[in-house]
Amino acid sequence: MAVVELTQDNFEQTIKDNDFVIVDFWAPWCGPCRSFAPIYDKVSADFDDIVFAKVNTEEEREIAGHFQIRSIPTLMIFRQQIIIFSQAGALPEGSFRQLLQKASELDMVEVRRQVEAQKTATA
Repeated sequence: MAVVELTQDNFEQTIKDNDFVIVDFWAPWCGPCRSFAPIYDKVSADFDDIVFAKVNTEEEREIAGHFQIRSIPTLMIFRQQIIIFSQAGALPEGSFRQLLQKASELDMVEVRRQVEAQKTATA
């Protein structure tokens, strides 16, 4: 599957319409972003059940601001519209693959239970 470019127009719909989305926040001038891009593209070809997306933080400042992106590249994983991972820094291919495997193995029923418990505790 090709990597999807996310914009203000399609970001929310992409997250809503797909159970598993990984987003790479990047910028054209960022050296580590450019180094990580081929790894991101290569790994995306092996996971048909995951939407691989990119947000150009230079062009989509509102999205970057909403998610408080302060450092790039930043990877963010959404499962069933819940952010289950967010971390700045490029990953080596092996670590990236392990991360995706662990993210796919998460029990989302349990994750939702924990999210609800947190909301109740802070209300």
